Amino acid sequence: MPVIYRFENFTLDASKRELRKDGNLVALEPQVFDVLKFLLDARDRVVSRDDLLKGVWHGRLVSEATLSSRLNAARTAIGDTGAQQRLIRTLPRKGIRFVGAVQETANSGQQSAVGSAIAPIAWREDSRLPAVAVLPFTNMSGDPEQDYFADGMAEEIITALSRISGLSVMARNSSFIYKGKPTDIRQVGQELGVGYVLAGSVRRDRKRLRITGQLVDATTGVHLWSDRFDGDPRDVFDLQERVAQCVVAAVEPTLQIAEIARLGRDRPARLDAYDFLLRAYALLADFTAAGMQEALQCLDQALAVDPTYAPAMAAAAYCRAQCHFQGWVQQDEASREAAVSLAWRAVELAPNDAQVLWMAAFAIWNMAHTERDRARELFSRSLLLNPNSAMALTFAGWIETMCGNGGDGRAMVERAQRLNPRDPRGWLMSGVMALAAVIDGNYAEAIAWAERALAQNRRFAVALRVLAVANVKLDQLDRARNAVTELLEIEPDLTISGFFARTPVPLESMATAYADGLKAAGLPA
Repeated sequence: MPVIYRFENFTLDASKRELRKDGNLVALEPQVFDVLKFLLDARDRVVSRDDLLKGVWHGRLVSEATLSSRLNAARTAIGDTGAQQRLIRTLPRKGIRFVGAVQETANSGQQSAVGSAIAPIAWREDSRLPAVAVLPFTNMSGDPEQDYFADGMAEEIITALSRISGLSVMARNSSFIYKGKPTDIRQVGQELGVGYVLAGSVRRDRKRLRITGQLVDATTGVHLWSDRFDGDPRDVFDLQERVAQCVVAAVEPTLQIAEIARLGRDRPARLDAYDFLLRAYALLADFTAAGMQEALQCLDQALAVDPTYAPAMAAAAYCRAQCHFQGWVQQDEASREAAVSLAWRAVELAPNDAQVLWMAAFAIWNMAHTERDRARELFSRSLLLNPNSAMALTFAGWIETMCGNGGDGRAMVERAQRLNPRDPRGWLMSGVMALAAVIDGNYAEAIAWAERALAQNRRFAVALRVLAVANVKLDQLDRARNAVTELLEIEPDLTISGFFARTPVPLESMATAYADGLKAAGLPA
């Protein structure tokens, strides 16, 4: 029977799924509510991470960042902190326990025992975390002894996908019940409670090993992504690792696009913080001044729903940094400091969320010149958590290139390109390669990379600046002036001094080349 829990000046109503403080409703995301209720139900003992995964995520694999984020949000909702631990206490190497005094009352009004039995919370359809199941790969070799390789391929991908922040991955024991059985993807999605299914096959002969993979929307049955990989049968473990890395790099942006499309298709009556974040991501992808402003409004709405939602904080700081970098919004020192503070707050709330870290790092690098070394450390931490994130590699490579470590920076971007050559944000990768070439003095290559970036995104100011400077160096002044004309269409008030005032250019040689080149191309001083 649904019950009501009372502790301090809070009331949690299980049937209405409401938390109130002094009678006023406290906004909670569904999973944060589930975490809090689970801890209240289990308050007679210490619960482990596995207990939480079983009770709240129904056995799905989720990242430590996701778990920490939901636990921090539960603490914040009831006025607790990780340092104070007044109500929710973490016991090192043991687990978590709700330690506050609780009164538990049934809806009938009869009070029950304080130490009630644990009631596992099943996964619900309104859970906002996108979930994926990796089915056992089909062995098409005709040799039952090759099953081990097919199973190992799926397990490798499950492990790699679990590193993606904000993604719930079904555990092997759940998805492998379909091994050797004919499957209908939509039925699998319903039975496992996931929105996406990744399936694949392995075919092996004497000379070649071929692996295929497909990501499918379990609701519509639409194929979202597919690819195939060939390798030498003698290097099976290296091939497994390479395929898993490429799958993760491709699946991450594909799922984000699919979730944005789902939001537009389903049109929920009431948007939660995750919905607002998805809307912001869609607007960020448009990469326009107006879109950035709308994205910031969506992120403000997300934080109004959940003031501790670290992904929205990091995205807001990143968005402001992109506006700052592009010259789309004039931001004074106070605005920049506020964005940097928001980035650091996101890091504090989600220290193990790889995407939060690289977004925050980009904002800090561009808007807090005295903290650039710390920003580079955040990029390193992000890549430790998810070494297969194409965007983390791209932005980390950008910063290393700007710091004069062109070899390392170029290697990072080249790895990102290998992992996901069809990434919709490939223009960013090309832009970094253009920067590396112009720093090296290879102006023809710089122009080629800049043109490649601009073919995908004509509004990318980084590539236009490279185009102007490189063409001046090659005495192609008309082309350089055309690039500056496009720059001024993006930012009509752009000047050389204004560019250097807001953009970090640590390399003196690069700063000199840009100052001279932009001046020769006609940009006002």
